[in-house]
Amino acid sequence: MSRVRLSSWTLRRRVAVLLAVAGILLSGISVLAALTAVDSNRNLDVILEKTGPMRLAGQDLYAAYLDQETGIRGYALSGETANLEPYREGERAERDLLAQIESLNATSGNAAIRDDVRLVRERAAEWRRVVADPVIASVRAGEPSDVTIGTGQFDALRVSVNDLQVDILALRNEAVAAARQTGSVLVVLQIVAAVISLVAGAVLLVLIDRLINRPVTDLAKQVRQVAAGDYEREITSSGSPELRVLAADVDGMRRQIAAELTVVRDARAQVEAVNRELEAKAEELTRSNRDLEQFAYVASHDLQEPLRKVASFCQLLQRRYGNQLDDRGEQYINFAVDGAQRMQRLINDLLAFSRIGRITSGFKTVDLDRVLPEVRSQLEARAGAEAEIGWGELPAVEGEEPLLTTLFVNLIGNSLKFRRPEVPPVIRVSTERDGDFWKVNVRDNGIGIEREFADKVFVIFQRLHPRDAYEGTGIGLAIVKKIVEYHGGRIWLDLDVEEGTSIWFTLPAAPVPAVLES
Repeated sequence: MSRVRLSSWTLRRRVAVLLAVAGILLSGISVLAALTAVDSNRNLDVILEKTGPMRLAGQDLYAAYLDQETGIRGYALSGETANLEPYREGERAERDLLAQIESLNATSGNAAIRDDVRLVRERAAEWRRVVADPVIASVRAGEPSDVTIGTGQFDALRVSVNDLQVDILALRNEAVAAARQTGSVLVVLQIVAAVISLVAGAVLLVLIDRLINRPVTDLAKQVRQVAAGDYEREITSSGSPELRVLAADVDGMRRQIAAELTVVRDARAQVEAVNRELEAKAEELTRSNRDLEQFAYVASHDLQEPLRKVASFCQLLQRRYGNQLDDRGEQYINFAVDGAQRMQRLINDLLAFSRIGRITSGFKTVDLDRVLPEVRSQLEARAGAEAEIGWGELPAVEGEEPLLTTLFVNLIGNSLKFRRPEVPPVIRVSTERDGDFWKVNVRDNGIGIEREFADKVFVIFQRLHPRDAYEGTGIGLAIVKKIVEYHGGRIWLDLDVEEGTSIWFTLPAAPVPAVLES
């Protein structure tokens, strides 16, 4: 149970627990190290700031007692007061040094040193009471004094000072031993901290290797097998819970891709079947086009020949027997000639409409500045002297020049045809860039097109006016629309103009030639 529960721990939780345990242990070691350092500093303070000055004070105290003894002997022998000066200096030094030793020992509180200082004071007082003070009194009274007396008291005092020095040295040695011990403890604590850090690092590396590196490598291997085409390969992971969730997500993606791939394969099979069907229909369409071309040939030759004969013989009848026919007969002949001619024009327009896109010379760069003069030249007779056809700077487009010429001939020809009575026609051609295309506008000041006929004007055989009002077959704008769409563009009627007709269409812009770097 505990193993299963542990395996459910995330990598973040495991690393957090590892770092927390390591942190607690290192914190404990840090506290111990801090306490040990404080103890070490205290021992060093005892060595440097306490026992050292106390030892020097003890040595100076011994010298001060020797000065006192020397001063008493000299005074006893000479009787001169000046010889007491070493004694007085020794007394003052004694008081200062004993006070210094007591002050230094106050913080450490060493009982042996405190007892030694008390014993030194007592024996010094005993020596002065038994030896020094009687000698001084005898000399001052003029009585002889024995300087050899009191050696026992001074020897006892000397022994007390030596004991004090021994206890001070013992305190120093104890502090030195404690300092060494604290130093050893600090070294051990540092070693333990280093071992804990190394163990934590090793455990972390093992966790990363077992829960991340190996599972990720295995997961990558499984993914590569799926990428190589084994879409039925189940993707699993034995790593951390995060990687197991990731593996489950990747496996879900694999299952979805496999399902979609099945759909794609089915769709591909359907597409291939449709392609085969389209190929069959394309072959059939090719045969139909050949039949249509044959029909076009027949229409352009065999069908027009009878029409030409009908028109020719009707005209012969009119010339030869015109004086023998009444007005109705003349009218019938005119109807026959006009019908034959209109049928010829209709057949020619149909042939032109059917040939768009079938008979092609390939797209090339066409300069519209070269096309428009040719168009104006072809329409010069229809335009007359009063018509005004103008354009600004025109761009180069990608297309077939003959078809583009036909396009502008039909558009500008319509503008000339549908002029307002008694108003000279004004036709303007302008362009503007629209991404990879050029937008071309042909606008005139003619009679215009009503809004409700905007969708009908580009339909074949759609006429908006009676045949006797305006000539034509009603196929011109249909040819224009087919030419524009063949070039990949679109055409529409601008309904926002207040006067005349405005037609917009798009043509692909000519590619810009690459500039060679020198």
